[in-house]
Amino acid sequence: MEYVRWFLDALLVITSLFLVLLILMHKGRGGGMSDMFGGGMSSSLGGSSVAERNLNRITVAMALVWVAVIVGLGVLVRFS
Repeated sequence: MEYVRWFLDALLVITSLFLVLLILMHKGRGGGMSDMFGGGMSSSLGGSSVAERNLNRITVAMALVWVAVIVGLGVLVRFS
């Protein structure tokens, strides 16, 4: 059971870092925090809407994996 917990902990760290990276890759919509960190400058570079849609899908899928790992860790801690 301890190996499962280590695996889920490692998966949580990996998915958390990857989720942060994916969120930061999104194109800024103008104003707010995205402009503070240079999000407004990327508007001239542009990007296809297909790439942005794929990035959205990957981000949602990674968020679902992250939630599943959180729930799995909660269940593991609750019943062990």
